[in-house]
Amino acid sequence: MGYNDAIDESRNDPDRVEWFRNLGLGLFVHWSVDVQLGSVISHSMVGASEDYRTRYIEDLPKTFNPTNFDPDEWARLAKVAGMRYVMFTAKHLNGFAMWDTDTTTFNVTNTPYGGDIVREVADAFRKQDIPIGIYFCPEDGWLLHQQGREVSREREYAIPTNNAELMEHNKAQIRELFTNYGDIDLLFIDGEAEELRDVAWDLQPEVVITRGAMDTPEQVLRDEPADRAWEGNVTIGSQWSYKAGDERYKSGNELIKYFIETRAKGGNLLLNIGPRPDGTIPVPQEDRLRELGLWNFVNHEGIYGVRPCQRIREGNREEVIWFTRASRDEPTTVYAFVTDANWTRSAASRSFTFESVEATEETEVEILGQSGAVFEYRPDCNPEASWTQDDAGLHITATRAQRLYNPGSYEGSPEEVKWSNPPVIKITNARTVEP
Repeated sequence: MGYNDAIDESRNDPDRVEWFRNLGLGLFVHWSVDVQLGSVISHSMVGASEDYRTRYIEDLPKTFNPTNFDPDEWARLAKVAGMRYVMFTAKHLNGFAMWDTDTTTFNVTNTPYGGDIVREVADAFRKQDIPIGIYFCPEDGWLLHQQGREVSREREYAIPTNNAELMEHNKAQIRELFTNYGDIDLLFIDGEAEELRDVAWDLQPEVVITRGAMDTPEQVLRDEPADRAWEGNVTIGSQWSYKAGDERYKSGNELIKYFIETRAKGGNLLLNIGPRPDGTIPVPQEDRLRELGLWNFVNHEGIYGVRPCQRIREGNREEVIWFTRASRDEPTTVYAFVTDANWTRSAASRSFTFESVEATEETEVEILGQSGAVFEYRPDCNPEASWTQDDAGLHITATRAQRLYNPGSYEGSPEEVKWSNPPVIKITNARTVEP
């Protein structure tokens, strides 16, 4: 990954782009034949010896057999985690096709597994009403090896416009994917995209092309919001595909904060997993998806179908409060995401002053997910939120009353529970103020 064409949304249908922006969160899946080695996906072919490339192409397919692969379980987990679309690696830069193709023998049907994984993934996610996206890399290590060339990302022949056979090979593969697999909602072209995206648009005009037609930063987010669609790509670990050793995972809290910041800046987050060789999702990755799922289950209203506020953040480095809004019309509903870790049930009541949000007579304030009427084990506490407005800003006092986790040890009481993931304050019938 890393190539990014000049942004050109000329054939992305504007209504479909707005549909895409409302989705908010997608599941990226990096999986290929070299997952068996626990290595970086595909890139070990670049600069490799001819012997290495030959064994990679000839030997790895003989042992690829994910006997525990259950795409329905992947899709159920994605649904619970709050994923609104999936982006699956049909072909990475090694050239290995994860579908039944006539364009190359280097494909998943010529393995002990033998099945068409693209079809199985698409069918499973459609059952959960999750839109289907395809990742496709125009660079192709298998084809370059067949041509007797070094696998390189810098040589002219590695780019389809300089290699007619490579261009036609890619076009034929795009035609297969967009003819034989039903409606493809999204396409991520990780390389030279112009001619390939036209093939896709010609066959399915409603497909939204992300990379190849819009900004898609990796592992970092935009500095400022954009008034157009963009998609941030982030791994749960340090590598896109499954890593057998020396892996370091981001915490669930970090991932939730990535998601909040992305939405506050008007983008979608495409969060990546790397399944194991047997087809299962590594436990640390699954755990983080479920932690994200709990947070989304509570706070979904403030994160999907929203747009940036005029001012996207307040606070300081220790306590950033991000904002999203329900619509461009004023008044609107504003959502404030409190990202510091100090708001626990044992210190449940906190007060905030927002300079960029202004109340009206009809304004109401609440914390998403809770009724504001009950605080478990604290009948003396009234957790209903309140507000006042003056020249200094909108002053809100709110109580975090919902119990989402048990204490970290048996010694703690339920009212001492610390759930460090950000609560969201909902402010209805509000006006946003210019920075």
